[in-house]
Amino acid sequence: MISLPLLPAALFGNGITLPKLACVAGEPSGDLLAAPVLSALNQIPDMSGLDVYGIGGPRMQAEGMRSDWPMETLSVRGYVEAIKQLPAILKLRKELIQNLLNEDRPDVYLGIDAPDFNLGVELELRKAGIPTLHFVSPSIWAWRAGRIKKISQAVERMLCIFPFETEIYDKAGVTSTYVGHPLASEIPLEPNIEQAREKLTQHLQIPAASLEGLVIAVLPGSRGSEIELIAPVFFETMLLLSNRLKGQKLNFLIPVATPRLREPLVQLLLKAKNSNPDIQIHLLDGMADEVLEASDVVLIASGTATLQAALWKKPMVISYKVPWLTAQIMKRQGYLPYVGLPNILCGEFVVPELLQHDATPEKLANAVQEWIEHPTKVTKLKERFAQMHETLRRPTGLLVAQAIAQTIANNRKKQVSA
Repeated sequence: MISLPLLPAALFGNGITLPKLACVAGEPSGDLLAAPVLSALNQIPDMSGLDVYGIGGPRMQAEGMRSDWPMETLSVRGYVEAIKQLPAILKLRKELIQNLLNEDRPDVYLGIDAPDFNLGVELELRKAGIPTLHFVSPSIWAWRAGRIKKISQAVERMLCIFPFETEIYDKAGVTSTYVGHPLASEIPLEPNIEQAREKLTQHLQIPAASLEGLVIAVLPGSRGSEIELIAPVFFETMLLLSNRLKGQKLNFLIPVATPRLREPLVQLLLKAKNSNPDIQIHLLDGMADEVLEASDVVLIASGTATLQAALWKKPMVISYKVPWLTAQIMKRQGYLPYVGLPNILCGEFVVPELLQHDATPEKLANAVQEWIEHPTKVTKLKERFAQMHETLRRPTGLLVAQAIAQTIANNRKKQVSA
C-alpha cells in the first residue's frame, strides 16, 4: 500500500482556492494512460475538490476532467501528416497557453505523452513559474536524443513508464521517477481465453461455438492515416491466410478504435467478403483487450497496442506504413534497429517487424503462419512476456497521482510563505 501525501488544511484557508490541475493528452493512448491517474487523484482526500481541465478523451472525462478542446486535433502521426494539421495545432496550443497563463492558471501542468505539443506548452508554463510534470518519456532512447536539452528546460519531473529510462535522465540531470506502465496493472498476469471468447460471442450475438478454432486478432491502428495505409494490406493478408489454411477454422477479430474508423473498415470488409464469402471477419466497437485476450495470434500496427498484446502474452506480427517522406526522416533520426515496444523492452527481435516495403500480404501471412505452426516458439515467447509484465507492474496511477499531489502541496506552501 502506498502512502499518499495529504495537503495541509491550512493551504486551503485564507482565501486560497482549491487546487487546479491542467493536463493534455493528445491521442487515445494518452487518454488510456491518464484515466487511472485521475481516478487515483479522486481517492486522495485533499484532492477531492481538484479542478481538472485541458485536453482529454472520454476516459479522462469520465473521471471528472473538463476537456476544453477536442483531442482529435492532436491525433496525428508522422511529419507529413502533422504538417497538414499544423495550423490547427499551433492555433490550439497558443489558445491553451494564453488560457493557462491568465484566467485558468493551474497549480501544476501534466503533459501526457504527445511531446511535440506538450513540451512547447510546458516550456512556456515553466518560464512563468508553473510546475510541469510529463507523464511518458519521449522515445529519446530510440530517436531524437537531442530533445533531452529541451526536456531539461521544460519539465520539472519526468514520470517514466519504462525502467531503463530513469538512468538516461539521471545522466542528463533531469529529475525523473519510474512509475511503471498502467496497462501492466490493468491486464491480469494470466489471460482467460475461454472467458474472453464467451464475452465476445455474447457481444456479437453469435453462437458460443462460433469462435472455436483459430482466433486471429487484427489491429490496424487508431488513426485514419493508419487505416488508409496499412488496413488494406491487413485485409489482403487475412484473405491469403484463409486460402492457405482451409483445413482450419479461422476467425478474424478487428476492434475498431474509434467510431469514425468504422466506415472505412466496413468497406474493406465488404470487399474481402466479395473475394471470399466464407471468410469470418468480425468488427467490434472497442473491446481491444477482449479481442487480444481471446486471440491465438495477432497481426498489429506498431504502437501502444503492441504492448497490450505482449501483456496478454500473445505472439504477434508487427507492421507499419507511413508516407515515404515521413519514413526517410524517421530513418535518419532513429537509433534502434526495432520500432515495436515488445522488441524495445526485450532488447531484441522477439517478434517480427515488417515495415514499409516489407509490409506485403505474402510476408505478413508467412510470419503469422510461422507462429501458428511452431507452438514451442509461442511458449518461449509467453515466458519472456510474463517476465516483462512483472517488471512493468506497478501502481502507476497512484504513483503519478502522488507526484501531482506532492507538487501541488509544495507549490501551495511557496504561495503561503511568499
